[in-house]
Parts: sequence; C-alpha cells; structure tokens
Amino acid sequence: MFSWILFIHIVGLIIGLGAVTVIDTLGFFSRKSREMTQVTIHAHHITKPLIWIGTLIVFFSWMFVLLKNGFEGIYLIKTLILLVMLINGAFLSFFVSPRLDKLIGKKVLLPNKLQIMISVSLVFSFLSWWSFVVLTVLQISSFL
Repeated sequence: MFSWILFIHIVGLIIGLGAVTVIDTLGFFSRKSREMTQVTIHAHHITKPLIWIGTLIVFFSWMFVLLKNGFEGIYLIKTLILLVMLINGAFLSFFVSPRLDKLIGKKVLLPNKLQIMISVSLVFSFLSWWSFVVLTVLQISSFL
C-alpha cells in the first residue's frame, strides 16, 4: 500500500513541477517581450490547473505519508515546504492570475510592480518545488 502512495506522490510532483517549470520559464523570458508576454498569459491558463492538480496530488498523498511517519525530521521540513508551495500557488492563482487576464490581447509588458512580485514568487516556486523533490528523493532512498 505504501509504495502506491509514494508512486502517486511522485506522479503529483512530476505533474506540478513540469507545469511550474514551463510557466516559470515562459514568465522569465517574457519580461522584455510583448509577444512573449501574451504567450505566457495564454499558457498560464493551461499550466495553472496542472500545477494545482499536481499540488493537490502531492498534498493528499503527503497526508498518508504523515499518518505513517509523523511530523519529525524530513517529514516536518517537507510539510513546511508544502505550505510555502500552497501559499505561493494561492498568491499566483488569486492575485496574479486575474491581473494577467486583464492584459489578454494587449501588446504591453507587465507593469514593473507585477513583474517584481512574479519574480519573487518565481524564486519561492523554484526553491520550494525543487527542495521538495530533493527531499523526496532522500526520503525514498532511505527506504531502499
């Protein structure tokens, strides 16, 4: 049973991290290009649901892992990182996304203030997702 939970956990990581990587990369390269800004705005409608699907799969599978192992060591650290991922995702979905939607079809760059907020969020996103992946690999390797 536990091996299935870890498999599902990894599936969630793959889905979420893949979508996060796509939109973060597009966002980075669209900072100075009006055309790429529009591509990124349209792409976020595809990546946002995938990120949430991956995040929710990770979250629910993580609950099963915690039930078995508790909140100590690596499990506590991963739980805190998961909370950062959830808060960052909520910020992007409920604060940034509506502002991006207002720019659909407009040949403009994102306002500097929004670019700064998205850049900070990108750093949190990158660090939290990749830290979670590294800790998951360490966690799995301890079972082998």
